[in-house]
Amino acid sequence: MDIRSEFGRRIKELRARSGMSQELLAYRAGLDRTYISGVERGERNVSLVNIGKIAAALQVSLEYFFSGERFSASVAYQPKDFAIPFKERFKYSLDRDKRLLAFQVNGLFSGKKDVDYLSSVIFGICSAYGNNELDILVDHRGMKASDGEPVVYSPDIAELAGVFQQELTIYSKRVICLCNSRFMVEQLNHVAKTSGIYDKATHLFEKDRLMVENAYSLLDIHDNELVKPAK
Repeated sequence: MDIRSEFGRRIKELRARSGMSQELLAYRAGLDRTYISGVERGERNVSLVNIGKIAAALQVSLEYFFSGERFSASVAYQPKDFAIPFKERFKYSLDRDKRLLAFQVNGLFSGKKDVDYLSSVIFGICSAYGNNELDILVDHRGMKASDGEPVVYSPDIAELAGVFQQELTIYSKRVICLCNSRFMVEQLNHVAKTSGIYDKATHLFEKDRLMVENAYSLLDIHDNELVKPAK
């Protein structure tokens, strides 16, 4: 495989794992859809300027774009990814003594209704607390499509997540998120900067047990009833 084909596949896999069409990626990058199509097929020599535009549209750094973390190019956010209702894939727990709210999402957000449901639950709990009183532990390790591979937020979900985080920052002292990939870390860092929660947020991805232990350490806890290392 030559470098143009390899580069095209990289774009396609990152686009596919975030549920983006070629048209949407082209729009976000300010490029023509036929250009993106040609790049993904390995038919174009891409300028540095356009590489930067595409990486920004995918919400990743250039360093990450050329990293070794790879995925399949199968398209996520398909109907089969939502066979199990969101309410069965969303869990939460509140440790009142430690003032620690943990929540976990397995699988994908199907759209605004899922985000609205999560928001109503989380902010229903937060409303009993004052500003900067809660620590938040988010577990996104299980955000995978039906093919078992990691996904990141789709563009519409990422936008809603920014709004959610803006409100969450009112109640939170610290937000620690366990991610399913470095790709997710890149995206959530971008969302956190946009929402203004970046100084409070830490997004982790490493070997599972080490990642969970680091989260515990950052939160000054030794265990959590919901978020535990994988067996």
